[in-house]
Amino acid sequence: MLTGSVLLAAPPPDRAPSAPGAQSDLDAFMQKVLARRDENWKKLQQYILDERQQIDVRGPANFPIWGEHRDFSWYIRDGYFVQSPVKINGATVAEADRRKYEDDFLRRAKARDKRATRGQPEPSSTAPAPDEAPEDVSALLQQTRQPAFIDSAYFLRFKFEQGNYALVGRESFNGRDVLRIEYYPERLFSHEQDAQRRRQQQGTSDRGKDVAARTEQMMNKVSLVTLWVEPQAFQIVKYTFANVSFDFLPAAWLLRVNDAAASMVMSQPFKDVWLPDNVEMHITAMLAVGAVDVRYRLDYHDYKQADASGRIKRSEGR
Repeated sequence: MLTGSVLLAAPPPDRAPSAPGAQSDLDAFMQKVLARRDENWKKLQQYILDERQQIDVRGPANFPIWGEHRDFSWYIRDGYFVQSPVKINGATVAEADRRKYEDDFLRRAKARDKRATRGQPEPSSTAPAPDEAPEDVSALLQQTRQPAFIDSAYFLRFKFEQGNYALVGRESFNGRDVLRIEYYPERLFSHEQDAQRRRQQQGTSDRGKDVAARTEQMMNKVSLVTLWVEPQAFQIVKYTFANVSFDFLPAAWLLRVNDAAASMVMSQPFKDVWLPDNVEMHITAMLAVGAVDVRYRLDYHDYKQADASGRIKRSEGR
């Protein structure tokens, strides 16, 4: 069993062969892990939270080019998750500007929802009668698309890919015993390749989009995702994404990407509830003027669990 001693390190198909039975155990384990991740996406919609965005751009000799940090709060309005600006670079956002931002955000969220559900049958109404109170938060929600903060937190939408995982070993993460697993994707980037396949079936072609499909294929070949998993709960507590080479990209003479990495860390603000803690992205590139370093970070904090009456329960220890 995977939850016992470390017994395998199963490399991807184009590397050294692995024992079929061991790979099968790992595949079954990862299938449960990704199912748990999808459950977390749904669970995250039970909470509202605060968010901080930070970006730092530096040029040659580590010279600062641009930096900014913004603070937001998320809340439910008209059945939708709405992002509300609080501060920009430490300065409080004016009330009129805040309201305008919220109104614009809500309008865009409703428009995206409408486009996403166009052509689909109307769902049966579950709204409570005027004299009835909704039983839980989910009854308040009308939004069908995932809120933007979920899209940001789960920036890697990797799917289960049988045979593409390798168990590296055991490690400690924030005082927990976890398994470190490497994932060698074949379909992490697949949108343009799927579109190309449909064009081929229809006997059509698009030269520009075919180039994008080949780029996707190359990005899959050089990408590596590392996951740290709490085995008892089948819970991803952290994952990192790295591209090991960008030599295949066009126009390398103009822009050479030296490194691109991203990570997401989970936390447990409520008992037995895992929610995103932070997301970090880092890109270094070489331009004609010299090296450019871009760092972006999202911090999620002060989670609150809202009940149907609108009361808020703050997470313990916050």
